[in-house]
Amino acid sequence: MTMTTSALRHRLSPLILGCAAALILIGCGSPLHAQTVAVMVNGDPITNYDIEQRTKLNFLSTHKPQVRQDVIDELINEKVEIKEAKKYGVEPASSDIDDAYASMSSRMHITADQLTKSLEAQGIRADTLKERLKADMVWGSLVRGRFKESLQVGEKEVAAAAKSEGDDGNKAETESFEYQMRPIVLIVQKGAAPAVTEARQKEAEALRTRIQSCDEASYLFKSMQNAAILDSVTKTSADIPPSLRELLDNTPLGHLTPPEVTKDGVKMVALCGRKPTTIDTPRKKEIRDKMFAEKFQAKSKSYLQEIRKAAMIEYR
Repeated sequence: MTMTTSALRHRLSPLILGCAAALILIGCGSPLHAQTVAVMVNGDPITNYDIEQRTKLNFLSTHKPQVRQDVIDELINEKVEIKEAKKYGVEPASSDIDDAYASMSSRMHITADQLTKSLEAQGIRADTLKERLKADMVWGSLVRGRFKESLQVGEKEVAAAAKSEGDDGNKAETESFEYQMRPIVLIVQKGAAPAVTEARQKEAEALRTRIQSCDEASYLFKSMQNAAILDSVTKTSADIPPSLRELLDNTPLGHLTPPEVTKDGVKMVALCGRKPTTIDTPRKKEIRDKMFAEKFQAKSKSYLQEIRKAAMIEYR
C-alpha cells in the first residue's frame, strides 16, 4: 500500500514538520547524521543517508552503479522482511549479527576490525553492512522455517534431474564413499613462536610413521600431553571438500593424514573406515543444492511480493 503525506503535512506545526523532514527521528536538537526521510515503511524510516550508504556498499560489491530507486526498493524489502520475521519470533541478537560480520571478514582473510576500517575508508559504516547481513539472516531463516516441507528435494527429483542432464548416476555412485574419521590436534598455544609450531609439525610427521590403526591413535593421543583426539565423525564424499577427499583416498586405513597447521595447533585425521556408499554423492548433492536454491528463490520472491503489498509505504 503506497500513499503520499501531502494532506498530513498541512496538519503539522512548522516545528514538527521540520523535525520529521530533516532528522532521523533522533530529536530536533541533534545534528548527528541529520538527514531527510525519503520513505517510511510501516512507520520505520529510510533516510537519504541510508540510501547513500547502501549505494556505496553495493558499488563496492559489484563495481557497478545502481539506479537510486533500485536501492530504495532493496531497503524497503529488507524493512518488510525484518518486520515479518519478527512477527514469527525470528530476531537475531546483536551478537549473532556480529558473529556473521566476523565470519564474513574471516572468509576475506582479515579481522572484523580490518573489515570495518576498509569500509570506513570507502565512506561506509560497518552498521550498513550489518543491516544487510541481518536482513539476509532473518529472511533466510523465516522462509526455510515456514516452508520447510515444500522446499524439500526428494530422491526421485534428484534422479530425474540427473537423467535429464544425461547423467545415469552410475559413475557418481561408484565414486562416493563413507569415511569414518577421528580428528587429532597437537596443541600449540596462541602466540607461540614459529619454532614451536615447526617442532610440533616434525613431531606430527614422526607420529604418522608409528600409527597403524585407530586403536593405536586413540591410546597414544589420549595419554599424550598437549594433544587431543576427538570423537569419531562419519561423512560421505558429498559432505567434504575435494581436497580433503583426495587426502583421505590416498591415506591407508588406520593411518593419519598429513599434518596441517590450524589456529588450534597441528591437525591430522585418523582414517578409521572407508567404504563405498550410494547414500549421497558429490553429484547428487550438487543437483540437490541447485534444486533447493531454485525452490527457495521462487518461494522467497512470491512471499516477499505478498507481504510487500500489505505494507504501509509512504514516499516523502
